[in-house]
Amino acid sequence: MRLKNINIVNFRNFESINIEPGRCFNILYGLNGQGKTNLLEAIYILGSSRSFRSTRLPDLIKHGEAVGQIQGNIESGNSSSHIRLILESSGRRVDLNGKAIQKVSDLHGKLNTVVFSPDDTGMVKLGPETRRRYLDRAVYTGDIGYLYCWHEYNRILKQRNTLLKQIDKAGLEIWTEKLAIAGAEVITRRQRYVCLLNSLLQKHYATISGGTEIASIIYKPEGVQGADTETICNELMVLFLKHAKNDEKFATTTAGPHRDDLKFHLNSQPLKSLGSQGQQKTFVLALKMAEIDNLESIYNEPPILLLDDISSELDMDRKSNLLVFLDKRDLQTFITTTESSSALIRATSQCAVFHVKHGNLTYKGNESNE
Repeated sequence: MRLKNINIVNFRNFESINIEPGRCFNILYGLNGQGKTNLLEAIYILGSSRSFRSTRLPDLIKHGEAVGQIQGNIESGNSSSHIRLILESSGRRVDLNGKAIQKVSDLHGKLNTVVFSPDDTGMVKLGPETRRRYLDRAVYTGDIGYLYCWHEYNRILKQRNTLLKQIDKAGLEIWTEKLAIAGAEVITRRQRYVCLLNSLLQKHYATISGGTEIASIIYKPEGVQGADTETICNELMVLFLKHAKNDEKFATTTAGPHRDDLKFHLNSQPLKSLGSQGQQKTFVLALKMAEIDNLESIYNEPPILLLDDISSELDMDRKSNLLVFLDKRDLQTFITTTESSSALIRATSQCAVFHVKHGNLTYKGNESNE
C-alpha cells in the first residue's frame, strides 16, 4: 500500500501543500510547532476520517477558514483509489473515487495506517479507558465487523443505563440479556485480536530493544473464563446479576466490556509500575509493529507507518534497531524529527527528505546509502 500523493488545503497550519512522497522512507524534519505532526495526522485522517489527536472538528481547520480539505491517491495491489475529505465545523464529508460515502466503514481497508506518537506511550501510565480506546481502534482496523458489534453494544448499554435511572425499571431483564449477547461478541473479537497480537509482540520487542525480556499483553474481562461466544454470554449474565445492586445504586452499568482493561507485562511483571521509560516506549512501539504484521496478513500488503518524533521517543540503539528492521520491510514510512540526521538517513536504503517550516514543506531530494 502506497500513498502516491497528498493535497492539503486549510488543515491545521497548512494553507496549501501538495507532495509526492517517496516509495519507502520519508523524513520530515523541522523545529517543533512547524507542522510535521500535522502531515502525519492528515494522512491518518484520510484513511479513517478521524484524527489520532483531536476529536473537535474546528481544531482541524486552519484558523480563520471555514472549510479544510485533504485528498490523496492510494495505490493498493493492482488497484488505485482517490479519497477526498472535506472538513467543516458542522461535520465532514468523504468522497471515494468521486462518489460520496455514507458510512465510515466504506473507507475500511482503502488506506491502512499504523501511527506511533508520543501520546501513545500514555497507554501504559493512564487509565483503562485509554487502553480500551486503543484496543477498539486496533481491532476495527483489521475486522470491519467489529465496528457494528461495538456500536450495537454501546446502543444497548445506553438504553439499559437510561432504564436504570428511572423509577420504573420494567424491561431491565430484557435489556440485560441483550447487553450480554452483544457484549459476548465484543469480547470474543477482542480476545481473538489480543491472542494474535501477543504472538507477534515478543518478536518485535526483542528486535527493537536488543534484549531478552519477555513482553506480553493480557486481556482478561471481569467474570469471563470461557473462549466461545455462548459461554461468555452466560458468564456476562452472571456478572450483571452480581453487579445488579451497584447498578441500581449508581444508576449505571458498573461492569462489562465497557469497563475492561488491558495489562502490559515484561517478564510477567506489570510494565506500568516496574518498566523504565525506555522499556515502556519500546513496548508500545513493538505493539505497533505487531499491528503492521497483523494487517499485512489480512490484506496481503503492509499498511503505511507513521512515526512521530522518534528522536525524542527512542535512544540511539533502539532507533537504529528499529530502522534496520524497517529497512527490510516493503512498507512506506513517514518519520518526523527535529533535524535532518545523517545517521537517520544512513540507516535507510532509500529516503525522501522534506523540510517543514511554518506550515510549508520543501523537498530536499532523495538520498540513498546503496
